[in-house]
This record gives sequence, structure tokens and C-alpha cells, in this order.
Amino acid sequence: MRLTTRGRYAVTALLDLAIQTGQQDGAVSLSDIAKRQSISISYLEQLFSKLRKRGLVTSIRGAAGGYHLAKPLADIDVMSIISAVDESVDAMQCEGRGDCQGGTMCLTHDLWCALSNHIEEYLKNITLAQLLDMKNVQSVSERQQLMSAIDTTAKDITTITLPTSEANPA
Repeated sequence: MRLTTRGRYAVTALLDLAIQTGQQDGAVSLSDIAKRQSISISYLEQLFSKLRKRGLVTSIRGAAGGYHLAKPLADIDVMSIISAVDESVDAMQCEGRGDCQGGTMCLTHDLWCALSNHIEEYLKNITLAQLLDMKNVQSVSERQQLMSAIDTTAKDITTITLPTSEANPA
């Protein structure tokens, strides 16, 4: 089983959206999510198109536009996010068909089938609300906010001129 960046980024972006929604009024822009999470904005646009079609987010157009979660945090589970972007947590090479070994079932088919089911059930039972309560989420979010603000400020500063005494300390 391999969860690709599509599924990981979708979960990360929606968790970021959930955090920002709790901290500000109004919609959250994809460019802000892209900066904080180091995800390409064009990739986020593709993901959010799928998330919107599945009813997980809503969009607002215009200067103050962006995205909102379409449901309460407790109603959005991780598996729904992963499924919305056409991702799978299937650990079976045969994708459940039972033709894993030359057209017939392999010796470990039931093992991988059970693992896939456990992973899917686990992810169905973790919501965005629960993710927000996880140990490191808030501290990582604060660090990302700070780094994003520093990056933005650094781009706004063109030249800093120090007095001679500060430029050449003794």
C-alpha cells in the first residue's frame, strides 16, 4: 500500500483549512495554504476541485474569495478526504479481485485484504476535529504561520541600512 502525495496533500490542506477557519473570519485562499504547506497552488486547485465536487469544501469567488469547509469538522473523516481525490488505501496488488498470482489468488491475499480493511476503518474513524486535538498539530501550525509571516515580510523588505556603528561593531 502506498498513499501518494495526492491523498497526503488533500488531508494536509483540509487540516490547514480547518485550522485557519477557526482562527479567522472569511474564506481561506489556496495561495495561503500553498505557502504554509509548501504545496504547489496548481496542485491544490486540482485537489480542491475534487473536494468541492464531493461536498467537502465550498468556494467563494472574488477578491475576498477562497474556501470554507462544507461540513462540521466532526463530520469530515480522513478516509472521505482520501476517497474524494480518487486515492486508495488498498494494500492488495490485485485491488481485491483475487487474481494476484497469475490470475489466481496469492497465498497472502487474505492478509493484505485484512490490512486494507483495518487501514480504511481507522481512517474512517479519524475526523478533522480529532486531528486538531492531536498533540503536535497546534504547535506545528503556529510554526508554519510564523514562517509564512517571516517569508512574506522578508519579500517586502528591499534594503535595510544600518547606522555605521551597528554595521561595524567593535
